[in-house]
Amino acid sequence: MSYLLRTLTTKREVDSIIRDTIDKVLILRFGRCSDSVCLLLDDILAKCAREVSKFASIALVDIDSEEIQVYIKYFDITLIPSTVFFFNAHHMKMDSGTADHTKWIGAFHEKQDFIDVVEAIFRGAMKGKLIVNCPLPPERIPKYQLLYKDV
Repeated sequence: MSYLLRTLTTKREVDSIIRDTIDKVLILRFGRCSDSVCLLLDDILAKCAREVSKFASIALVDIDSEEIQVYIKYFDITLIPSTVFFFNAHHMKMDSGTADHTKWIGAFHEKQDFIDVVEAIFRGAMKGKLIVNCPLPPERIPKYQLLYKDV
């Protein structure tokens, strides 16, 4: 599915897409195109890309690229797929009841879940918020036990 969406492999590409995406939610999926969960998420993202194109842009980031490692460390990408949201070059956070508000970890259960999350982030961003509440019920939010190193 990665051939349907733009794949970023250099730091310069990631920097420019974050900087140049104006008045739209930017969705960056960090992962590998060989991982089965990433492929599941890529399928959902590709199916939704046209429906959310008026208010969102989607790109894939290959975590195996050497130049991307600065973003992997900055966003603490330890589990894949991890999806990070931006609006006008500001990192958007979402309170989904998990320990980590900075990114969505795992795949969405269905297409409508992804669309609901992106709409909630877009509406919150248009109101000037940097963190929004997750519109999904708790049973459709993936749960992961996060272990922090050197805390």
